[in-house]
Amino acid sequence: MALTETSFDAIALSDLEIMGSEDRDALPYGVVGFAADTIVQIYNAAEARMSGLDPTTVIGVPFFDAVAQCMNNFMVAQRFADEPELDAIVPYVLTLRMRPTKVRLRLLTSAKTPRRYVLIER
Repeated sequence: MALTETSFDAIALSDLEIMGSEDRDALPYGVVGFAADTIVQIYNAAEARMSGLDPTTVIGVPFFDAVAQCMNNFMVAQRFADEPELDAIVPYVLTLRMRPTKVRLRLLTSAKTPRRYVLIER
């Protein structure tokens, strides 16, 4: 598949939706895709490697309640609830299961797509 841009800052939500798991696994940053009910449907290899979590233990689990509780706040989870169209980069510090780690999050959602995405650049 020939995507126009796959960098963290520029990848399109529509490209994430049509990518196969191999293409998502080749990305150098974390990709987590979840349904409106926050159940994780996509957890790419980079995120699994950097978080230390096996995708089989994450897929099918509520993202903000069980996987990334440190993002269950007004800066991340609440934005998905409040903003039907969202493409924002947020400087953030991950604290769950690790030493505080500075990252950039990219929050992506649209009323036109079935999934919401959090991209994580470490």
